[in-house]
Amino acid sequence: MDYQSIREWIFKLDPENAHNIVEFISKSTGDISFFQDYLKKHFVIDDQRLKQKLFDTEFPNPVGLGAGFDKNALMIKSLESLGFGFVEVGTVTPVAQVGNPKPRLFRYPKYESVQNAMGFNNDGSKKIKERVKKLYPCKIPIAVNIGKNKTTPEDEAIEDYKSLMNTFKDICDFMVINISSPNTPGLRDLQNENFIKELFKEAKEITSKPILLKIAPDMQKDKALMLCESAVQNGANGIIATNTTMDYSLIKEAKDFGGLSGKVLKEKSFELFEHLAKNLYGKTTLISVGGIDDANEAFKRLKAGASLVEIYTALIFKGPSLAKEINEGILKLMEKEGFKDIKEVIGSDRV
Repeated sequence: MDYQSIREWIFKLDPENAHNIVEFISKSTGDISFFQDYLKKHFVIDDQRLKQKLFDTEFPNPVGLGAGFDKNALMIKSLESLGFGFVEVGTVTPVAQVGNPKPRLFRYPKYESVQNAMGFNNDGSKKIKERVKKLYPCKIPIAVNIGKNKTTPEDEAIEDYKSLMNTFKDICDFMVINISSPNTPGLRDLQNENFIKELFKEAKEITSKPILLKIAPDMQKDKALMLCESAVQNGANGIIATNTTMDYSLIKEAKDFGGLSGKVLKEKSFELFEHLAKNLYGKTTLISVGGIDDANEAFKRLKAGASLVEIYTALIFKGPSLAKEINEGILKLMEKEGFKDIKEVIGSDRV
């Protein structure tokens, strides 16, 4: 039975309940070696041409899983077995929180898109630290996406980020600063130069681990570029573009809260990424996320200057073989266009 057949049954469930079932299965089978070996045999693409070294860490392929799917670091082993080149867990907050009221997750199958207003629901840094610690170092790089608690005042937000950096600095391959989610009141207000400058100054005193900034797709392009340039000048090791969008005009039936992701975000996300890449490629590491759902789109982002890409929403609509399919597709496109190595692909449109 293929995924599309199974999907019909999955989509009869409430979206959050469906996700919780997937999480439970992934967690329960993570330590069953014969099951993980079976998955690896069918889903992992091991090809030297896809490998690259970034942040002093080897990435087996450029296709990662974006933050939000494995909020509590319960699925890392299973995600590795599905062929992802890296996994970004979280968003993690210092203290556990339940997130926003339900319902807070909505599917739009016609648009292959999702709207989420989860609100950083997670088990908190203490529990998640213990889980990641048991797995690190992992066979694939682990990133930890960090954010402030909902109850933390804006003028004290930097203390939350400092606490999280101290917690995870020795048990991950890189960290991602999340100040771009639309689901924590006032969080996007932190997307300003003063906060960024102070944050990265503090970060460099805490750890030498790579720290990246994730930005929203709804910022005016030049303002976004200015913010990213400031982050890089003050020590950021890379930029992830983009988070979900609050442009509810993209879906007629959309709610008036939360963030949209998936196919409707594809164009908007790429437009901002392209603007950033024109100015920042070669100066920092760029990761592209937002609406990527096949090899053609992933290849387009790599050629535009992304060293890595991330998927999330497309996984819901296309199933567990997606990372494999994208990596296989990238290899075919490389052969077609005469690239011998992934490093030749990255930024080839910028030359």
